[in-house]
Amino acid sequence: MRQPIRSLLAASFIVLTFPACKKEDEQKAAAPAPVFPVKVAEVVTRDVPIFSEAVGQTRGNEEIEISARVEGFLETMNFKEGTFVKKGQVLYTIDSRPFRASLAQAKASTAQAQAELVRKQQDVKRYEPLVAKNAVSVQEYETSVAEEKAQVSAVAAAKAAADRAGVELGYTTVLAPDDGLVGKTEAHPGTLVGRGGTTVLTHMSKIDPIAVRFSISEREYLTLARRKASDAAADAGATPAGGGTVFQLILADGSTHPQPGHLSFVDRSVNAATGTILIEASFPNPGNIVRPGQFAKVRAPIAMKNGAILVPVRAVVDQQGVTNVAVVKPDDTVEIRMVKTAERVGDLWVVESGVKPGERIVVEGLQKVRPGAKVKPETVQLEELTALAAAAAAAPAAAPTAAPSAGASAKSASAERP
Repeated sequence: MRQPIRSLLAASFIVLTFPACKKEDEQKAAAPAPVFPVKVAEVVTRDVPIFSEAVGQTRGNEEIEISARVEGFLETMNFKEGTFVKKGQVLYTIDSRPFRASLAQAKASTAQAQAELVRKQQDVKRYEPLVAKNAVSVQEYETSVAEEKAQVSAVAAAKAAADRAGVELGYTTVLAPDDGLVGKTEAHPGTLVGRGGTTVLTHMSKIDPIAVRFSISEREYLTLARRKASDAAADAGATPAGGGTVFQLILADGSTHPQPGHLSFVDRSVNAATGTILIEASFPNPGNIVRPGQFAKVRAPIAMKNGAILVPVRAVVDQQGVTNVAVVKPDDTVEIRMVKTAERVGDLWVVESGVKPGERIVVEGLQKVRPGAKVKPETVQLEELTALAAAAAAAPAAAPTAAPSAGASAKSASAERP
């Protein structure tokens, strides 16, 4: 009897609860999907310059190696490392006592040789009239003349030795050959320098202007050379070094050097192993901020692309080599669309296919959108995006202790292609 009662109670419970569950499901189905606010920007077309970039290394426009040219013990170092020195300034002194002694000895030898020359000359003068009278043999006279000539040479050799000793004495004072920035010292007082050859003491550079050497491909070189020839033909006043092409220098912290540069050197040949050619650009360096040995990017315009389709860099998501953007359709729903990007121009990508001018793409809120999702778009201008990018770049510097989340890192990595 108990079993039928239990079955009846269970059936009653199912009958009573089923309408409630059905009603709850219907309410959920009828509830509207959440609408996420996003920021969108319109795809634009502009005439933009196409830049070529290369990684280079800075160097002084003159690199000078300061060496010890004589052997001796270094006595003094008369400059502060890493400072600017003037031409003729004393940098080092080497113990000069041995060289002063050598100079004194050479001068004494010169005086002795000159005295001997005077004696030989007197012999010749004395023998000359006696030869005519047959009082002295012709052989004795000729011998005295030869000895006089030999002594003239001996005097010249003694003077040369004295001059050499004087030069070597001068080398004991090491002077700055030009104005420039002197580096760290390679030798300190008390060190024996110059033994077995020259000893490098320090290096000096002239860094205003600063030079940057980098390599470009053969194709880029041809474009640059043709552009230089075209600019020279268009402007008769263009200097051969400048060639009209203006270079930009991007430093290691991402900042752009305020002074534009110009072409100053092209190597004579293409490297057959790498297919590249060495180029040097020269940049004014007021304040001497840029130092030799820094790695930096050099950027130069190589062409003008007319009517280029542009999208913000932050709107492009790169997933395993496939680039997508989130397009907001006229009904405010999202469509994920694959695009083909080309060159990067500042904070914008040049897009070859995938979007059309005037279409709206999501630039902020990408992590919230899904295909077909409804969004609430807020249109921003490209200038506003530039300000947002600058603020985002400054955020880590303002809060260095705040560790970015994994999601934020992924978004940053996908927002900009390397």
